[in-house]
Amino acid sequence: SNAVRILLGLHCTRRHADGSMLLCLPQFVASPLCCPSRASILTGKYPHNHHVINNTLEGNCSSTAWQKTQEPKTFPALLQAYAGYQTFFAGKYLNQYGNPDAGGVEHVPLGWDYWVGLERNSRYYNYTLSVNGKPKKHGGNYSEDYLTDVLTNMSLDFLQYKSNYRPFFMMVSTPAPHAPWTPAPQYQDRFKDLKAPRDPNFNVHGKDKHWLIRQAKTPMTNSSIELLDEAYRKRWRTLLSVDDLVEKVVKRLEVRGELDNTYIIFTSDNGYHTGQFSLPLDKRQLYESDIRVPLLIRGPNIKPNQTTGLAVQNVDLGPTILDMAGYNVSKTAMDGMSFLSVLEGSVNSTTWRTDFLVEYEGEGSNVSDPACPLLGPGVSVCFPDCVCEDSFNNTYACVRTVAPSANLQYCEFDDNEVFVEVYNITVDPYQLINLAKTIDQEVLEKMNHRLMMLQSCSGQSCRTPGVYDTRYTFDPHLMFSNRSHRRNRLRRA
Repeated sequence: SNAVRILLGLHCTRRHADGSMLLCLPQFVASPLCCPSRASILTGKYPHNHHVINNTLEGNCSSTAWQKTQEPKTFPALLQAYAGYQTFFAGKYLNQYGNPDAGGVEHVPLGWDYWVGLERNSRYYNYTLSVNGKPKKHGGNYSEDYLTDVLTNMSLDFLQYKSNYRPFFMMVSTPAPHAPWTPAPQYQDRFKDLKAPRDPNFNVHGKDKHWLIRQAKTPMTNSSIELLDEAYRKRWRTLLSVDDLVEKVVKRLEVRGELDNTYIIFTSDNGYHTGQFSLPLDKRQLYESDIRVPLLIRGPNIKPNQTTGLAVQNVDLGPTILDMAGYNVSKTAMDGMSFLSVLEGSVNSTTWRTDFLVEYEGEGSNVSDPACPLLGPGVSVCFPDCVCEDSFNNTYACVRTVAPSANLQYCEFDDNEVFVEVYNITVDPYQLINLAKTIDQEVLEKMNHRLMMLQSCSGQSCRTPGVYDTRYTFDPHLMFSNRSHRRNRLRRA
């Protein structure tokens, strides 16, 4: 994925004898866009509950409202206030962090003892950091200013000088491999022959998908393909510095004798498509390329070299980390659930949650793009060749089901078509065939009902049995109940 990489480290006061690595889990995001997804990581909540809907201040991204209502309830704030942890943050926080209209870089979010926050969005050079609320400007000198390396050095300093008498939590959030994809000088010539994966859905016309996908130019022009391939190479190059960061942090923990007693979590805030369905470069779509992200974890009581098929979501990260620290997650209002028992191998597929919500609210400009005047208003991110990656009505919600008997995705759009997309990921992993017109009507009704329940859920109600869980009960009357904030808009095409 192209999204910002996030390294989380949680040190436990109780020592375990079996610190080992490595477990890989399938993880999905609550929203395929930076700020809403990062807000979900911090709060353990779906976007409809933390109310961050896009990357703008008006969309609640690091706004004063976010600071007042959500920051006091993030899992780092709970770790610091109630579990006695010393906490450290370095890197990209939320896209509008440092905006003068929301307190500027002087604002240090609740929950952090040591704060190194990047002002605004992803950069590699010529940026400002908030170091415990004081601005520190950086220029264009590699040895002093390359952001990934700066974050590495600050992380190592924290590990070196922190208190040895309190447990610690650190969150290192590198912009790499986010645009502008600027690699370190020593890596700028790597991967010269690398190309974006030519999967079956690469450069294919999505004729059975919502209109924003149907408008893509197929086949893509040679210039679009060259652009996405070069971006793909640059992203890999920037990640080599992230590899260096991870290696140095792990070695520092090992030298200090803390590695076997520390959980290390490596993940990302959203995926990225490069040519899938002829969309050149972006995220914001409902497909696996955009909503599925890596999740690697090592730590106490985790057996080495495991992969589990039990799916988790980024709203689960906060509850899991709190559980690792011994904090009672039931005291929170988080929508996610701890997967610590999954890591330790004490949960089987018949008892784990089978489905979860993915939601996104599209953005578009009120005026036409001067470079693409024929498109009219309401669209955005129209590059290259005037292929638009987002629009006002690119607004959707999905139920993603991962169960022993089903691997499905059901999505509804808030547009004039009330468009529905359904995929059987087991037989169609690249989502080439939209089953909405051919799938059994009863299945559609159940998935529609489940989607409405999830879109209005909060806390415990987000974790109720799913359609493919034997405990699930389907009451069609609820589809038309005033208890749901959405009317049943399902249409048989």
